[in-house]
Amino acid sequence: MTNLKALFMKPLLVAATLYASSAMATAGEVKPFTADYAANYMGIQGIGHMVLAQAGGNRWRYSLDIGGSMANLNQTTVFEDSNGKWRPVSNTDTSALLVKRKQTNAIYDWTRGEARWTGDVKADRAGPVKLQSGDLDAMLINLAIARDVPAGKPLQYRMVDDGRVKQLNYQVLGKETITIAGKARTATKVTRIDGDKQEVLWVVDGMPVPARILRRRDGQDEMDLRLQALH
Repeated sequence: MTNLKALFMKPLLVAATLYASSAMATAGEVKPFTADYAANYMGIQGIGHMVLAQAGGNRWRYSLDIGGSMANLNQTTVFEDSNGKWRPVSNTDTSALLVKRKQTNAIYDWTRGEARWTGDVKADRAGPVKLQSGDLDAMLINLAIARDVPAGKPLQYRMVDDGRVKQLNYQVLGKETITIAGKARTATKVTRIDGDKQEVLWVVDGMPVPARILRRRDGQDEMDLRLQALH
């Protein structure tokens, strides 16, 4: 089964009716939220739950759970927020397809300046990988994009995930109207192309994560996540 990180780039979803109270009120200000969303992966329908919650001190737990008739996926990142500067502390990625299960665990040791991976990983993806200031994991990039698009900041990120370093650069395509919980909203559409893969995100001002994420391969839709509700 393809790794959850590679397929979902660790999405998203938030609020239609409670933007102000549950979103990031200002750039870098983290606010807790819980969201439900619809998922379509390779024609298989599923439902998901995303939660951002405090984990003590300046730490936060950001998780995504997707369940369907044939697969269950979970991605959880714990990160530190220091005056709007985020850095991952740990990450757990679990996927189950019928009887096949896979789990990887990441530790970001900022004292030593390195990241390592354990679990179902290949030897060349176990690390250590040297960390730099500003590094994010794939989950945190969703939050960073939602923060940086309204602020007009460059959408360029150094991702340290799955035992590797990758530079991710997104481009703004313009404005587009999308429907969230039955209401029309104006979103900024951004994209990233990597060979035969394309990722498209729709960002609505006041929402802490993209309102929609679409992933395509060879011109065909592979995964689509859309907001349903915020609690």
